[in-house]
Amino acid sequence: MRKLVYYIGVSLDGYIAGPGGEVDFYPTPADYVAWMSAEFPDAMPTHIRPHVGVDPHLPAKHWDTVLMGRGTYILPGEHVESPFQHMKQYVVSNSLSQADHPGVEIYAGDPVELVRELKQQDGLDIWLCGGGNLAGQLLGEIDEMIIKSYPVIAGSGVSVFGGVFQPTQFTPVRRKEFDNGAQVTWFERA
Repeated sequence: MRKLVYYIGVSLDGYIAGPGGEVDFYPTPADYVAWMSAEFPDAMPTHIRPHVGVDPHLPAKHWDTVLMGRGTYILPGEHVESPFQHMKQYVVSNSLSQADHPGVEIYAGDPVELVRELKQQDGLDIWLCGGGNLAGQLLGEIDEMIIKSYPVIAGSGVSVFGGVFQPTQFTPVRRKEFDNGAQVTWFERA
């Protein structure tokens, strides 16, 4: 069965983005970007791939489906109609119209039902791209987390998990550290 994997960057104080969706405050030196591009090419938006040395036609390595909330899909000033053309793209939103966004699949139903349905289908794992509110709704369905921790305090913004108090234990299984202080940690549901 396919897994739902929450692969996300987070500040030391638990934010995945600033109040306006900003992510440009994360330190990303060249060696870090090179490693991330090689290890997680699926997570590179299709239009950015050539700029970081990733073949735009490279087949999927980890994920062939991406799930994102409206706020992740429509980043202020950076909206791309079909950001991950190399994957099946679902945007969970009650406010967007499918007719206005033909490059992705708009899903207005219960995201838990969608994930359970996707997990039963053939294919690679499913990437939960963000945001925090959607991650909070899907916490019970997340099988694995890959957390990119950056040595920076955001102060406020989009929390890594939004929603209700729901303690859920995960076990760290691997960690990679970088000279700039960033860490990537793999967690599996305990």
